[in-house]
Amino acid sequence: MLKNREGKRIPQVTFRTRRNHEWVDISSDDIFRGKTVVVFSLPGAFTPTCSSTHVPRYNQLTPMLIKQGVDEVVCISVNDAFVMNQWKKEQKADNVTFLPDGNGDFSRGMGMLVSKKGLGFGERSSRYSMLVKDGLIEKMFIEPDSAGDPFEVSDADTMLEYIAPNAARPLNVTVFTREGCEYCTGAKGMLDDAGIDFEELVLNRDYSEATIRAVSGKSTVPQVFINGQYIGGSDHLQQYLGSL
Repeated sequence: MLKNREGKRIPQVTFRTRRNHEWVDISSDDIFRGKTVVVFSLPGAFTPTCSSTHVPRYNQLTPMLIKQGVDEVVCISVNDAFVMNQWKKEQKADNVTFLPDGNGDFSRGMGMLVSKKGLGFGERSSRYSMLVKDGLIEKMFIEPDSAGDPFEVSDADTMLEYIAPNAARPLNVTVFTREGCEYCTGAKGMLDDAGIDFEELVLNRDYSEATIRAVSGKSTVPQVFINGQYIGGSDHLQQYLGSL
């Protein structure tokens, strides 16, 4: 049974990181002293749940966590600095600080180092998240120590719910566009003016006409989708934004 360490201080370790092709040692105090920090730790870089869900959602919600008084969001894994840097780049997770716990010192000090030898991983961190204030652990969300890879409570939404239960969640927005489309430019401008982040998919680069027809039954652009709902083109988007 993994122990909850709420009310205890974080381990004092040195993280060996790489910046601009140089080794840079970062201490626990460098990360936690005098700051409010959200940490999420996971079994390994480039692994399925970590890459598809855990990191992307924390990266998306980090700006909201910062608005609620968090200074930094940190991802820790028992991987070396080269792997963690490449994973951060591949994930485009610019909002999150990636820390390599290559020797497992931090995970061991947290009591979260577990054996993954059956997978050929050796010892890795269990999956958990925590809120740390000035080096003191206020809250932990620990996944159950069971078979498989449980992912039930250490997610970004659970952490945000704990910190700010009434905070609105960001909209999930995708805009299908094509190059040279003035209406597409207008739609993106409206979203920018409203302060709404969005993902843009460009015709013949990110999708084909067959794809957009399969999704919406139409081939015109732009096409805007928000939280799984088809909004329509730029005129419909203007109406939608006016109703917020």
